[in-house]
Amino acid sequence: MPTISIAPRDVARELARRYSTMTHDELDLLESILVAKKYAKNEKILGEGEVCENIYWIVKGLVRQFYYKNKRELTEYMATENTICMCIESLFREQPTKLQIVALEPTILYCLPKAKLEAVAMKSVNIQILYRKILEESLILSQIRADMLRFESALDRYQKLVKRSPQLVLRAPLVYIASYLQMTPETLSRVRTQTLMEK
Repeated sequence: MPTISIAPRDVARELARRYSTMTHDELDLLESILVAKKYAKNEKILGEGEVCENIYWIVKGLVRQFYYKNKRELTEYMATENTICMCIESLFREQPTKLQIVALEPTILYCLPKAKLEAVAMKSVNIQILYRKILEESLILSQIRADMLRFESALDRYQKLVKRSPQLVLRAPLVYIASYLQMTPETLSRVRTQTLMEK
């Protein structure tokens, strides 16, 4: 298991840099709610039937969000370092999720507990902005993926993923990449070969 070498203050600063500028006092507030967690490879972060109570910020590692349909695992989302992950419907409705989140590598993440985040957001406009921008980013990524699956060819889907998330393509098992892009492993193999030939 990796040791947690990044301090909560550094995570608070990175979140502020990415989503909203903050004063020292606001960084103190944000830092005070962060909870560090470590997961071994293949360890479950959130299980089906549990309520998602956190927004997860990945410091190190690779996570996969998936669900079961007709006894098959379908990949909904994957994320590497400096990325947010959550089950947004469960988070806001406070109801059990049908999704699961698992670590595909030894993973370090920081939890932003929703209840505490909302409490500190009441004291800080900049933390409110951070919260809103995190949610906006999550919704935009969901829309991008939905549009990609609806409108784009298998080749375009793969090439967009390579461009947007090169580390993901290098590190995630091909079977999960194929599932995420809603194509068979054989189709993925063909479009990967085609992409390499075009370079």
